[in-house]
Amino acid sequence: MSASLPSIRDVMRSAQWLAHRYDPNHDAFHLLPVPRERHAAIPFLTDEYLGDLGQPLVVRRAEAVEQARAPAPAHFLFHSAYCCSTLLAAAFDRPGVAMGLKEPVLLNDLIGWRHRGAKGPDVARVLDDGLRLLARPFAPGEAVVVKPSNIVNPLIPGIMALRPQARALLLHAPLDAYLASIARKGMWGRLWVRDLFGKLLREGMLAPLGIAPDDYLGLTDIQVAAAGWLAQQRQFQDIAGKLCDRVATLDSETLVERPGDSLAALAGLFDLRLDGSAIDAIVSGPIFARDAKSGAGFAPGQRARAAQQGRSLHGEEVDKVVHWARVLADNGGIAMTLPNSLLD
Repeated sequence: MSASLPSIRDVMRSAQWLAHRYDPNHDAFHLLPVPRERHAAIPFLTDEYLGDLGQPLVVRRAEAVEQARAPAPAHFLFHSAYCCSTLLAAAFDRPGVAMGLKEPVLLNDLIGWRHRGAKGPDVARVLDDGLRLLARPFAPGEAVVVKPSNIVNPLIPGIMALRPQARALLLHAPLDAYLASIARKGMWGRLWVRDLFGKLLREGMLAPLGIAPDDYLGLTDIQVAAAGWLAQQRQFQDIAGKLCDRVATLDSETLVERPGDSLAALAGLFDLRLDGSAIDAIVSGPIFARDAKSGAGFAPGQRARAAQQGRSLHGEEVDKVVHWARVLADNGGIAMTLPNSLLD
């Protein structure tokens, strides 16, 4: 290591050195220096937003774990996309209370590794070590709230088994709102749902929907989006049933309509010290007043107008696919409203 760099021990004891990637060929973690202020300024912990931080520091996995600072309590925001999860993760950047990590790529790497043939026990060992590194606290007494990308959802059972003290929120958008959101995003939204469809297919999550494989190519983009939503909804339903004492569910429309109640209930689930004044400050502050991804300010009623515009342009297609998806859900026993609601 260059003399200009801190020691491995100092690096691994600092949460500012983010465990960013995992390299299975060398069994090593790649770490980048990401100060807390940078976390707050960017929507995701991806190369797109971290690419100006220079070459990563590469540390062998065994050495990284051996030298790492003791982890903080870790909790999770799992989601099925386009449901205000980035906003919610940002709300937990509260010095002295918690830090929210927004889609660390390290966890995506493990899904990719598994798809390339990695064995389950090997993935589990690296997942355990990776979670330990992600949970290094910025300050004493803080918890860490991790919001993985939704492509990491197949690892939820493993994550919750490896962290028996962890609590989790399963966040989703109602189906019609989700489909309208995808439709109004145009080509990129439609490409994204097809990419997700392929990943869910490799995980075996589409088989229970009852769609014949020969019919996959005949599905419209919005049907593909609905199938992906149903597969994730089915998984969330199963997890909420099995881990009812550790997992709660919430939909994005309820979060937007009742942000204070949602944050208060979630702070209780995660055992975080957020009183009423702190929650009021978050809700009335900049986090809820801007687009969590672009950073652009929200004008009053802007979100509702955008949703209405999407329904006006694509309403006929969305309505027909919603009906089709509800038939699949009824046949497959998939609940459109998840159990274990965070709010009464």
